[in-house]
Amino acid sequence: MQPDALHTFRTVAAHRSITAAARSLRYTQSAVSRQIAALEAEVGAPLFDRLPRGVALTEEGRCLLGHAEAVLDRLDTARRDLAALRDLTAGRLRVGAFPTAVAALVPRALAAFRSAHPAVALHLVEGLTPRLMDRLLTGDADVAVVSAPPDQPLDGERFDLHHLVDEVLLVAVPRTHRLAHRRTVRLPELADDAFIAGSATAEETLLRATLPAGFRPRVDIVAAEWTGKLGCVAAGLGVALVPALAVRATPPDLALLRLHPDDASVRRVFAATVAGRSRPPAVRRFLTHLDEAAAGLTHRDDEAAGGLTHRDAPAPGPG
Repeated sequence: MQPDALHTFRTVAAHRSITAAARSLRYTQSAVSRQIAALEAEVGAPLFDRLPRGVALTEEGRCLLGHAEAVLDRLDTARRDLAALRDLTAGRLRVGAFPTAVAALVPRALAAFRSAHPAVALHLVEGLTPRLMDRLLTGDADVAVVSAPPDQPLDGERFDLHHLVDEVLLVAVPRTHRLAHRRTVRLPELADDAFIAGSATAEETLLRATLPAGFRPRVDIVAAEWTGKLGCVAAGLGVALVPALAVRATPPDLALLRLHPDDASVRRVFAATVAGRSRPPAVRRFLTHLDEAAAGLTHRDDEAAGGLTHRDAPAPGPG
């Protein structure tokens, strides 16, 4: 049974007249009669008794009318719900992000999205990039902000990667540190300093920084959270490598220095979705807010520590 035919049937039942229904629907009377006849043939019973003045529902017609109204009402609800998703007046957006992206980049984009589309439910989960990619594949996230160094690219076959920003490492030192007045340092200049890190393993400690030959960082204190790491640095217990996206989490009693490009690799930041799957309207709109947030952070960091490079923008010099 076609929805158009059910709609015509309901209209005839409401008007109790094929002629009046045709005027209401702006059809010809013969067109309405043909639709009713075709529907009766499909049902296998007459739906209306034709009277000298108008029509009246048969028992079969009364039975079908309730079902027709339910079907048409559900279709109307479906159309409204689909329109709400397109217009972002309903729906949800599930975002994943790696920890330092949650320091400023993702919250700024989420705040702008919520301001523009308050009826869309927002969900944010923090995690490491491999786990976030798994959440995308299992359908537990709609978009994920992830990162990777250039020499370990992400899977561009299974995922669509929307490049947001390039991020370099900075060195956090106490304001009283001997190098606090510098803009750029080399890792060997920190050979005598203790490092505050999230792991005692050098490869994880330095966040994939390029280690100069013979350089082995001394890790005296292991702190998993950024508040603990930076608190230890502020207290003068050592220095720490800080991703540029985490700059806004640093207390004011620290100095942030650039690492020389020979000592620090760039971390590329992407918004990832699953390749081959259509992006819902909420995801497409959120990507524009992520681009705007990345551009805003890049502009501020160019004026400050210079740790972020927006896509298509030249990287800051080492000076």
